[in-house]
Amino acid sequence: MNTEHPPSATPLITTPLTPALLRGALELERTDRGLLPHRLPSWARAQNVDGQLAMAESQPSGVRLAFRTRATVVELDALPTKRAYVGVPARPDGTYDLLVDGELVRQGGVSGGDTLTIDMATGTFERTLGAPGTVRFADLPGAMKDVEIWLPHDETTELLALRTDAPVEPVPDRGRPVWLHHGSSISHGSDAASPSTIWPARAAALAGAELINLGFGGSAMLDPFTARTIRDTPADVISVKIGINLVNYDAMRLRAFVPAVHGFLDTIREGHPTAPLLVVSPLLCPIHEDTPGPAAPDLSGLADGKLTFAAMGDPAERAQGKLTLTVIRDELARVVESRAAEDPHLHHLDGRALYGEADFAELPLPDGLHPDAAAHRRIGERFADLAFAPGGPFGKR
Repeated sequence: MNTEHPPSATPLITTPLTPALLRGALELERTDRGLLPHRLPSWARAQNVDGQLAMAESQPSGVRLAFRTRATVVELDALPTKRAYVGVPARPDGTYDLLVDGELVRQGGVSGGDTLTIDMATGTFERTLGAPGTVRFADLPGAMKDVEIWLPHDETTELLALRTDAPVEPVPDRGRPVWLHHGSSISHGSDAASPSTIWPARAAALAGAELINLGFGGSAMLDPFTARTIRDTPADVISVKIGINLVNYDAMRLRAFVPAVHGFLDTIREGHPTAPLLVVSPLLCPIHEDTPGPAAPDLSGLADGKLTFAAMGDPAERAQGKLTLTVIRDELARVVESRAAEDPHLHHLDGRALYGEADFAELPLPDGLHPDAAAHRRIGERFADLAFAPGGPFGKR
């Protein structure tokens, strides 16, 4: 909500927004209007030529403000970039989740802001500038507490000012492991209910881990600059979820895929030679199990707010090296097995253990590609149990 807030009996304190108060961002860009969190560093962004990735990495999935305070009122001024699609009903405002000592207690939003209008039929877009707004959380408990504000996972957000009615200090190191995860739009949070309920955030909360989420919608493409970013980012445990974007963009053939996976893992290992590294194959996605890409949107339901996807490839093209999810799962399992003899900290997880046929029957993919909010919760819970439990790839032995 774009809040006009009443005068407070206690004057509000403005606290400078610094890296010490932000988690999950790899870089903060000072803009003309505020501070823009990025999930790729500037040198990596300079090597990118894709507008989809540029948008995705600037959307602060997994990024949160984290501080200690006795404040009962917290205000955050922000400038969002809304996405509007031609012929589609307006999207709801992005959600801000406020957690107190790890529990979700408040949610809010910021209306207004800039607007990026996208025409999916032509692939064109137009930006309209707008005004910032304020999300306000009041009536919080007055005891000293850890506060986190998870920024909207799918809405580019410039941060302008933080105000509270009591002093703020950074949260001390709690000794939690840093988990760095890379994946596609599913890891980014597509169709999740809110930023702290995307599946990686849910898994991190259950596991007591500090999340760095490099899930990029439409952009898990084995990009070398992403591998180097992972290499250079401090982390205790790392997971990479590979496959769905390579298929639904028809981005690569089998001949290029296997060496690219090896190169991606080689680069990560340059910076993290012994960290537990988990390779996760794709979740079940029936349209692409045995049918190659590309995937194409069905625009016929846009006026009603419905968008679905269909696979446009021919299953016979697998003989020419076109990728399907079945092919990718088999190859990833072989790659990990071939490397594991010399890399005992490398592990593999079949994505169907997170979301498989029984899950699809109960919680089908609404658009043919992305899990809904309930499926995000389930995937997060299963990942925490499979990866972080004792005896799992990330579990303490």
